[in-house]
Amino acid sequence: MTDSAITPTIPDRTTIEAARVRISGLALRTPLVRLQGSARSDIFLKLELLQPVGSFKIRCAANALLSCGDSVRGGVSTASAGNFAQGLAYAGRAQGIPVTAYVPDTAARSKVEALERFGANVVTLAYDRWWAMLAEPPTDPAFIHPVIENEVLAGNATIGAEIVEDLPDVATVLVPYGGGGLSCGIAAALKAYGSGAEVFASETEAGAPVRAAFAAGEPVTVPFAPSFITGMGGPTVIPAMWPLVRSLLKGSAFVSLAETAAAVRMLAERHHVIAEGAGAAPVAAALAGDHPGPVVCIVSGGHLDAAHLATILAGGVP
Repeated sequence: MTDSAITPTIPDRTTIEAARVRISGLALRTPLVRLQGSARSDIFLKLELLQPVGSFKIRCAANALLSCGDSVRGGVSTASAGNFAQGLAYAGRAQGIPVTAYVPDTAARSKVEALERFGANVVTLAYDRWWAMLAEPPTDPAFIHPVIENEVLAGNATIGAEIVEDLPDVATVLVPYGGGGLSCGIAAALKAYGSGAEVFASETEAGAPVRAAFAAGEPVTVPFAPSFITGMGGPTVIPAMWPLVRSLLKGSAFVSLAETAAAVRMLAERHHVIAEGAGAAPVAAALAGDHPGPVVCIVSGGHLDAAHLATILAGGVP
């Protein structure tokens, strides 16, 4: 539950371990596998698209919901491009708690259909109005913010804990950047568990608010164009997240839409997994950049519309 004055804090190891216990019945410990077919042998994939809802969001959504207690038995709401709301609806269904999801009119149809399957009440908003709910969240105590809740950050941080345990010498982690909750949560966990790995926000030409914020020294508004990549990018860094972004992230790992589509294709052909654009962007960044290895790419989700997938597999860019 949130209000516009909430200040997200960096989760510590105790908080992260509590989250791991809390979500253990709903979220999977996902595998970390070596990327096949690359000239580099030190790129690894954290396959969060294998979660029950097809994305990492089950971790943070379940931790946030299960931290609420009985105060939300009547129902909760959230604003989400689709993945967080799916996690919340999945956890809510298991707990008998109704979920209302406010989604942007740019949301992938596959994500909306998944929400409906999980029993969520879906309300579609114009993108600008939806983004305003993220930047200045309502004061409704039943509203769960998908990014700035401390319980959300702790849930996301469980990914970082697993990475350190599975690959102690990890040097770089590339994370798709939507609102910052995933990248900052993972970065916090790496520090809490004693890793010196650097975390970069993966961004594309569709919208790169982190790159612009680091250049300006503060959040600024950037052009944002909807694309086949949903749940990633946006017009600005959410102001409440900027202190964490500035202190925890190393910078932006920027790639093109064409490079991201090529990464989707590579993952399908060589690993037989279908990654959404946001999940493939870190892989594109690892292949295009010179980040120190071992490099871990967070393949965050697998909700890609069938028409976009067909275009990509045929060698195009949707």
